[in-house]
Amino acid sequence: MTTSTGQQSAEYNLSESEKKKIIFLMCSVLLFSAMNGTMFMIAVPDIANSFSLSPSQVSWVVIGYIILYAVGALMYGKLADIYPLKTLLTIGISFFVAGSLLGFFAPTYLIVILARMIQAAGAASIVALAFIVPTRYFPEERGKVLGIVSSTMAFASGIGPVIGGFVAGALNWQFLFLISALIIFTIPFFRIWMPEEKKKEGKVDILGALFIAIAVATLILFITAFVWWYIVISICFFSLFTWRIFHSDNPFIHPDLFKNAPYRITIIAGFFGIMTMFGMMFIMPLMLSKVNGLNTLFIGLTLFPGAMAAAYIGKWAGVLTVNRGSKQVVYIAFVLMTVGFFLLSTFTGSSPWMISIVIIIIYIAFPFIQTGTASLISIALPRNEIGVGMGIYNLFNLMSGAFGSAIIGKMLDYESTKAFNVFSVAQGSGIIYSNVFIGLALLTILNGGFFYFTFKKLGV
Repeated sequence: MTTSTGQQSAEYNLSESEKKKIIFLMCSVLLFSAMNGTMFMIAVPDIANSFSLSPSQVSWVVIGYIILYAVGALMYGKLADIYPLKTLLTIGISFFVAGSLLGFFAPTYLIVILARMIQAAGAASIVALAFIVPTRYFPEERGKVLGIVSSTMAFASGIGPVIGGFVAGALNWQFLFLISALIIFTIPFFRIWMPEEKKKEGKVDILGALFIAIAVATLILFITAFVWWYIVISICFFSLFTWRIFHSDNPFIHPDLFKNAPYRITIIAGFFGIMTMFGMMFIMPLMLSKVNGLNTLFIGLTLFPGAMAAAYIGKWAGVLTVNRGSKQVVYIAFVLMTVGFFLLSTFTGSSPWMISIVIIIIYIAFPFIQTGTASLISIALPRNEIGVGMGIYNLFNLMSGAFGSAIIGKMLDYESTKAFNVFSVAQGSGIIYSNVFIGLALLTILNGGFFYFTFKKLGV
């Protein structure tokens, strides 16, 4: 591993100035990409009113985006093992801008859906390659740069609802598309500042890619819509994909990848960790609206301090990764999440300022869990598999968000009259939220135990 790191450092020979420019560029486009998703979640009710849509119809603004985003993250990860990152980012950003401009001028709802899916096809390149850039270009500073990337994502996810609520309220939801289109100004800088790379040996298994794309898309549809035949189709195509990777000379994903125990453990622990985080992000606006009676703007303002704290403190996740190791950073994330979920369960129904303070603890955990797990994956995999390995990592993260939102959404359909947390001050409609948060805390403890004992058993 040390030899590989040294080879990568010598290969690109980037100056400190060039490194800072690349990091600034990646964080800038990542900010737009991550913010784009949460901005539109706030605007869904306004879009429904504009086109007289039912909740199931307007949900495709989010569902269509998630499907292309998840599948695209995997595809770009695989392509990154073969094609230059500069080329992939230029193509991805171009798609993102094209979708944004189409959405701004969209005359019908179908065009809005098409615009969002084109956006997602481009945005997927950004989230996929943002975690590959530190490993490829700055291997000796990988942990530090991954911390910056992860804190940027956390900040963007938190500030998105604030900007979305303000723009949609003051102007119109279509102007959210126009904000996203501003990313076009980064393309010339990517062409100038990103290192030159040659196309590597290898080709993409198109049939295998098609099988996994359909399997993932129908799985997400099942998670969000709970239509049984989606899961049947998903299982069929996952089976075809499994058959394909064992019978193709050049499989889309080599089966040996999943035999790598540290990689497999990190993917599983990361899936459940991110699932609880996204579950919290999904439930918070609902709770603040129903229990605390806040409108969209004040919900965003309540979440905003957490996003700011994640952006500021999150960079230390990278520093700790370098100084203490990736696993220690993941342990810190699990502790922060457990404490934060327990406090949210305890103070559900309290004043918004109290909730806002507690949320800071959990938001800080977001860059820690992402930095630690992404760094572990980059260490566990050989260089020629990091792209597809990170693609699978991003795919699992995005699917975990869909799982968390769907499961918690179903749990909130049930009434609860008894709080499982004996310290909870929740009453009435707040009790079910308190119980969900204590459930997330228990799941985090179990996940942390799995992560610790399986790595201990491996002796690594």
